[in-house]
Amino acid sequence: MAKIPPLMLAPPILFAGLAAMFFWGMNRDNPNALPSALIGQGAPAVVAVQLGELATFDSSVFSDGKVKLVNFWASWCAPCRVEHPNLIELAKDIPIYGINKGDQPGDALKFLDDLGNPFIAVTTDYTGRQSIEWGVYGLPETFVLDGEGKIVLRFVGAITQRRLQSELMPAIQKARAAN
Repeated sequence: MAKIPPLMLAPPILFAGLAAMFFWGMNRDNPNALPSALIGQGAPAVVAVQLGELATFDSSVFSDGKVKLVNFWASWCAPCRVEHPNLIELAKDIPIYGINKGDQPGDALKFLDDLGNPFIAVTTDYTGRQSIEWGVYGLPETFVLDGEGKIVLRFVGAITQRRLQSELMPAIQKARAAN
């Protein structure tokens, strides 16, 4: 019997390992969820950067005893436009703070003028540093914070009605119950 060179075994072994990783990853509780090391931790610092004449905010608002949302968005983000009507509706029930990522001020203001402003206050992340500290991968991303400023949920993607009812509202209710 001929001896198989070790390098000939490498591709099938690598393939089997990769297949096992994919199989394990798809069998998680929610394979679409992006994990966040920040769950249960205090929200990262926010620096107040004025956007036009809009009210701005910093991290001090996070520990006011109220459950709130922090939404990362941009005018060039198509899913941000999709979720915007749902943010307008949510704002009737819960305070929402917006962090605009990388827009020119005029573009961000036009976005809010055209679609409405659901935010109590807005700050701008021109450099992307705040997004990095929050672990934002893409836009939009929304965080549910409890009254102490701890992150309860990291919600990735557009807030649709279905995901609002199945994921976001239960996290908001859980945070309210804990207060």
